[in-house]
Amino acid sequence: MAKKSPRKHSSHSVVLIPGDGIGPEVIGAAREVIDAAGVKIDWVPGAAGESALKPHGSLLPKETLDAIVKYKVALKGPCTTPIGGGHKSINVSLRQGLNLYAAVRPVRSIEGIKTRYDNVEMVIVRENTEGLYSGIEHEVVPGVVEALKIVTERACTRISEYAFEYARGHARKRVTVFHKANIMKMADGLFLKCARAVSQKYPDIAFNEMIIDNGCMQIIKDPSRFDVLLLDNLYGDIISDLCAGLVGGLGVVPGANIGEAGAVFESVHGSAPDIAGKGIANPLAAIMSGVMMLNFLGESEAAQRIKAAYNDVLASDNPKVRTKDLGGEGGTREFTRAVIKRVQKG
Repeated sequence: MAKKSPRKHSSHSVVLIPGDGIGPEVIGAAREVIDAAGVKIDWVPGAAGESALKPHGSLLPKETLDAIVKYKVALKGPCTTPIGGGHKSINVSLRQGLNLYAAVRPVRSIEGIKTRYDNVEMVIVRENTEGLYSGIEHEVVPGVVEALKIVTERACTRISEYAFEYARGHARKRVTVFHKANIMKMADGLFLKCARAVSQKYPDIAFNEMIIDNGCMQIIKDPSRFDVLLLDNLYGDIISDLCAGLVGGLGVVPGANIGEAGAVFESVHGSAPDIAGKGIANPLAAIMSGVMMLNFLGESEAAQRIKAAYNDVLASDNPKVRTKDLGGEGGTREFTRAVIKRVQKG
C-alpha cells in the first residue's frame, strides 16, 4: 500500500484537477494556502468532469490518468457526471482506473463549528474498488434488474490491513468493522472473515464488529465510542456522509483515495453549480484535503501550520471571514485570506 514519504523533498509535482462548478474556486483557494506555506510544488494541470468533455472528448481524459500515474499525487475538485447518456461516475472511474483502493476520510469536531456533537474524532476507511459499485448489473427479464456485489478475499484483506496500519501509524486504538453478514452471509461474511484474520496480526489495536444498521444508530447516539471504521464500498459511502453530518457537513470534511501507486486528495462535496462563480463557496474541505496531501508528501510541518491556521480562524468566530454555510457573512476570498494571514504568521 502507498505510505507517507519517509523523507521531506525540496519540491513535488502534483496534478491539479479543478473540476466543475465551485471546484476551480475551492481548489484555487487550497493551492494559494499551500503555496503561502512555502511548500515548493510544480502544479501539473489536469482535466476531469463535465468541463473536460467538450475539449477532450471524455469526462476523464487519458492524459489526466497518465499524469497521475506519472506524478503519483493529485489534488482534485468536485466533478460533475452528467445524468443520463450512459456516463460512468468520474470518481468511480478514477478510483478503479488507478486502483485507488482505500478511501480515507477523517471526521472531527472543530471548535467554532457548532453542531449537536462536540466529541467526534474518527476516521472512515472504505474499500474503494468493488462491492456493489463494481457496476455490474443487467436486466434479467423485463422489469427485473440484477446488480452484482463483487467481493474478493484479496480486496477485503488489503483494505483491512490498510485500516489497521493506519490505526497503528496514527496512534489510533480501535478498529470497528461494519457489516451485514447476518443477511449476506457469503459476501459480507467474507469481508468480516478477512477483517477478523487481519486483526489477529495487530494485538495492540482493539477490534470490534457491528452490524451496519445498529452501527448507524450507535454512531448517532455516541460518536465518541468510535475511532477507525472499516467498511465496504457502499456502506463506507453512506457512513462517510452520515458522519460528516455530525460535524457540520461535507464542507468541513476532507478526503483521500490511496492506492499502491499513488493518491488523489479531494473535497468530497458536490460541485454546487448553483453557487459557482459567486465567491461564496466554502474552501475549507479542499484546504483540509490539501493538508492530508502534504502529510502524504512528508511536508508535515507545513501541514500542521495550515491546520493550526484554519483551526484558529474558525475558533475566532469572526463572521466576516466565515462563509455563509458556517454561519458567517464572508466568502471564499475572505476565508482564504484569513487562513493565509495566519499561516504566514507561523
